[in-house]
Amino acid sequence: MLAAIGLYGVTAFLVVRRTREIGIRMALGAATGNVVWLVVREVLLLVGIGAAVGLPAALTLTRLLASQLYDIAPGDPNTVVMATLGIAAVAALSAYIPARRATRIDPVTALRYE
Repeated sequence: MLAAIGLYGVTAFLVVRRTREIGIRMALGAATGNVVWLVVREVLLLVGIGAAVGLPAALTLTRLLASQLYDIAPGDPNTVVMATLGIAAVAALSAYIPARRATRIDPVTALRYE
């Protein structure tokens, strides 16, 4: 839950900072879906990079924490896959909501933003 709140907060902040850019894209005729996909794609790229770096580190550290895990083998594939997919789903949703909200802003208002 803490990761979900953090991802949403960071993504919402990044989208607010790009409101003017999104307004320009919308004013030039970009489709709403393309603008939303632009933001979601960037967040999913970051999640992919984080998973590529974090999974090997997590699997290495589980050997150190094996004595504290109850009824879970270190490196249990089901747990690792479900946690990774859960974070990816939360990241996609946390990117979609602010991006969708930003595309609903009138382009003229977005251009005057800041």
